[in-house]
Amino acid sequence: MACAASAAVATVGLAVSPAAAAPATTTNTTQAEPGGACTAADLGTRHPYIKTSEVTPTITHFKGWYVTNGSTGTQSVTTSVQTTISVSVGVTGNVEGGFAVETLGKVGASLGLNVQVNYTSTSSASTSVTWNFRNPGYYGLYKGTKKVTGTYGSLNCNRVQQNDGSWALKWIEGADTGSYTTYTTLEEGAVRCEDTVPANSIMRKAQNLLDCGSATATAKHPAGPVPSAKADQARHEAEKAAKAEKSVKATGSPAPATRAALNCQPGAYKIDVPGKPLNWSAPLLANDGIRLRESNWTSAHLDNWRLCNVTERNGVLEASLWNWGNGGCATIPADIANREQAYLTTATCGEDDLQRFYIYRDVPGSSKIGVQNKYTGSMLGHDRYADGELIRQFSSGRQDGTGTYTLTGV
Repeated sequence: MACAASAAVATVGLAVSPAAAAPATTTNTTQAEPGGACTAADLGTRHPYIKTSEVTPTITHFKGWYVTNGSTGTQSVTTSVQTTISVSVGVTGNVEGGFAVETLGKVGASLGLNVQVNYTSTSSASTSVTWNFRNPGYYGLYKGTKKVTGTYGSLNCNRVQQNDGSWALKWIEGADTGSYTTYTTLEEGAVRCEDTVPANSIMRKAQNLLDCGSATATAKHPAGPVPSAKADQARHEAEKAAKAEKSVKATGSPAPATRAALNCQPGAYKIDVPGKPLNWSAPLLANDGIRLRESNWTSAHLDNWRLCNVTERNGVLEASLWNWGNGGCATIPADIANREQAYLTTATCGEDDLQRFYIYRDVPGSSKIGVQNKYTGSMLGHDRYADGELIRQFSSGRQDGTGTYTLTGV
């Protein structure tokens, strides 16, 4: 692997000035707010904030049903699936780890709604609705919910230069964003065309599926089910949208295209645990991960890293981490990238967001950093300080400060 130095990218490197570094704390005790103060211990953490949200009444199950004078009273009607809603946060589509739960919690709080905050899904099978029909007529039996969708951003701790030229650590908008889907408690009921119901309600949504005014809705029928063209059309559209979404998620992060060379900065670094001897060490075996090790004569440059293809936006570095010892690039394995605490390893360098990392830095004078994977959005950290401990991804980072590292030049 050829690693060519570049003066252009070196200008966004990690040169330090004599300014004093902000003191670090061991725990995160402040509420993350845009522009609010943070500490070096927060460099390895992230928190969500809600950018947009939309609430849409949605029918999950429906059946048109005609009641005659002789069929009033309590009946159990089997409804058909209209659409299925699954709770998801981010590109991986699942709800695992603190960041996703915190995101959905903020959604509910901001809208004043009781939304699902763990992975769950509305039923994909037909279910029955039991209702006491007191009057004859054309009814829509339904189950429904309020579908809540939108986008989120993340707040990360990073150095910011102030108007007087000094530096401070503040919560800034991170580089990663994503979308979420959740829903409120399911409700069920029955509605007729002639009923007056609140606008933009679940009941109104069900009433619209009755196709009121059509020949089917106005004709006399025997007691029992009545087809609805509007319900059929809405179901087909929902199925089509679900297939399209599934197809997009299935593509995932494509297999990286190998490249002949990386444009690397000339300096090499160790990624240390602050004030302690253990640091990131790349694996010799392909099926192993990056672990905390102590440097010695057997390290063979496995603990030396270069920043490659470096860019900078709003004070945040983005780089590939190339290992001097095995020639690979740090990455989250694609087959486990959607998992909380997936381990970090190295692989053949390629054009792949799983191999790209955001680096959040302490004020000049300090070499403390936090590291975030670009594709998953998760922060890198370790479960405990121990020789051989794997470096893993944590969706919200390590709130005890163990996700803050030191980038030490070698």
